Amino acid sequence: MQCHRDQREFVLRLRGNLPKGCAAVLVVMTVGGVKFVSPERLFGWVGMVILILTLGPLLHGLCLLAEEMLYHSNTRYRGQGLLSHMLPACGLGGQTLLAAVLAGLLLYLAGNPLLDEGQCWKLVFLVSALYALFKSLGVLGPSEVEVSDICETRKMNVAHGLAWSFYLGYLRLVLPRLEDSITSFHADHKASSPRWGRGSRKLLILIPLDSKVSHKIEDEDDNIHFYDNLPNNEIDRAGVRGRVYKHSVYRVRGEHGKAHLCVVEYATPLLTLYNMSHESSAGFGEPERRQQVLLFYRTLRDILENSLQCRNRYKLILLNDEREDDPHFLSKVILRHLLQQEKEEFCLTPPPQQETVHPSASTSTVQPSASCLTGDRGHPEPMSREPTLMISMEKPLPLRAPVENTDYYYRST
Repeated sequence: MQCHRDQREFVLRLRGNLPKGCAAVLVVMTVGGVKFVSPERLFGWVGMVILILTLGPLLHGLCLLAEEMLYHSNTRYRGQGLLSHMLPACGLGGQTLLAAVLAGLLLYLAGNPLLDEGQCWKLVFLVSALYALFKSLGVLGPSEVEVSDICETRKMNVAHGLAWSFYLGYLRLVLPRLEDSITSFHADHKASSPRWGRGSRKLLILIPLDSKVSHKIEDEDDNIHFYDNLPNNEIDRAGVRGRVYKHSVYRVRGEHGKAHLCVVEYATPLLTLYNMSHESSAGFGEPERRQQVLLFYRTLRDILENSLQCRNRYKLILLNDEREDDPHFLSKVILRHLLQQEKEEFCLTPPPQQETVHPSASTSTVQPSASCLTGDRGHPEPMSREPTLMISMEKPLPLRAPVENTDYYYRST
């Protein structure tokens, strides 16, 4: 399980609701303090503050609406309705309008919290107008955390599109055919191929954090050697008849010289992320690239876990970029995952045959056999065997109430 723990240290976690909880606690403390200082004007202050906070975004939305109506109504909205598309896009939705109306109503009913009523409305409109100005200038713009949260929640990142493209355009097509390809390959190379374990019957997908992908894996580690290609899969795709999809088989040698065969490849969308980080027009630096790689891994993992077509046919391997100059880092990681998969799988073997004693037999006549006491090497005791998975082929029976059927035997004294 060390592999899973290592990967969990790098995978990005979804942002939670802690900021909302902190904001709620802050509001409760502030309202409590205002109520303690001037309890008679609490609702008036609350109404005025809510009106200011909602009127400012409404004024800024009107500024955005002017731009959209004059220059983008036909190109971006295709001449669609003003109320149904433009207003919500500019932040003039029903929730903001409703909050502003309720705040004004609360301020009207609770009364003016200031001594001079004219000062109250001057403050409301002045703060709202300044909010619209600062918002347009970017002073009150969303932070990087807010933008990241919006993009992750709405699946707007580059990594989300690349992960879905990698799944729909490649993995969903080739993974269901992988087992048949490996079986055919094993039949053709049965005499000359080295050990092919159970854990090797999956596609190992390498995802390095630095997105540096080598076109020849053997160049990264001299313990990895190209062996052969699996049989080609020809699929009609997007007007191309018999488009070829292939996988490469590599021989991975361990520290003791023992070789393992496996199907391994890099995630090709990482090439796009790496090239984008070197294009100035993409606005995509190295820190953004690393974050997108982690988002790509998390998105692809979630997609494949929910895919019935790809289940148990793949293994995502997240590679840390801090390799400490180990020339055999990649082969060690691959072998660790292969051995881990083999240890986690169980062989379905027949249940052990056990001798049973009829309940009507006298307990005094039952003698323990020698094999049960000493443990026969040819027939070991069932409890000393490795645990096996026992599957019953009988149909499930309905639940019944417990019935007492125990026989009691009394021995004469």
